[in-house]
Amino acid sequence: MSLDRAAVNHVARLARLDLTEEERERMQKELTVILAHAEKIQSLELDDVPPTSHALPLSNVMRPDRARPSLPPEEALANAPETEDGRFRVQRIIEDS
Repeated sequence: MSLDRAAVNHVARLARLDLTEEERERMQKELTVILAHAEKIQSLELDDVPPTSHALPLSNVMRPDRARPSLPPEEALANAPETEDGRFRVQRIIEDS
């Protein structure tokens, strides 16, 4: 399929491009080649090809999320600079208004 000058002008107008006559000729050739490639792709028989979201198979690299016992509070707070009522004590950063 060869693209005519009117189609190139239409595409340029839609893209809000102000093309010179030289650029219009080049775009006509380039867009014709692009459309030829698209026609080749459309002619392929792809009914038996399953849709994919990636070209290569991907797998999750993260470990499964499983419930397991956590550290006892004493061990978790062992290296804390300050503790209060079984919690980490940190400096207040929000002032009362």
